[in-house]
Amino acid sequence: MNIFWNNIILVPVFTWIISVVIKWIYLKSINNFSWNRSLGSWWMPSVHSALVTSITTAVWIKFWISSDLFAACLVFSMIIIYDAINVRFEAWLHAKTLNQLTWKQYNFNESIWHLPKEAFVWSIIWILSAFLLMQI
Repeated sequence: MNIFWNNIILVPVFTWIISVVIKWIYLKSINNFSWNRSLGSWWMPSVHSALVTSITTAVWIKFWISSDLFAACLVFSMIIIYDAINVRFEAWLHAKTLNQLTWKQYNFNESIWHLPKEAFVWSIIWILSAFLLMQI
C-alpha cells in the first residue's frame, strides 16, 4: 500500500519539505542562514515550482495524461514556472533600478527570480522525485 498513491497531496508536501531543507543546507554552508531566506522565494530550488511540478507529475502517474485533472495541473504548472522565470525577472529589474535611484535607501529585494536553466533542472529533479514517491 503506497501512502503517496492513496494521499496524493503528500507528494507536494514532501517536495516542499525537501526543497526547504536543501535551502537550509545551502544557506548554512555559506554562513548566510536566516528563516526569511530559507522560507522565502529567492535562490533555488524554486519551492513553488517544485510544488506544482511534483503534484502535476503525481497526477500524471495516477490519472494518466488524458485526464482533465492532469491538463489543469499542467497549465497551472506552466503559469507558475513562467512566473518564476519571466515575471519575477521583471520585478528584479524594477527592484534593481529602484535601489539605484534611491541609493539603496529602501533596499528592495533583488534576489527573487530564477534562470530558465535553474527552473528546468529543478523541475526535472522534482519530476523524478514524484515518480520515486509514487512507487514507494
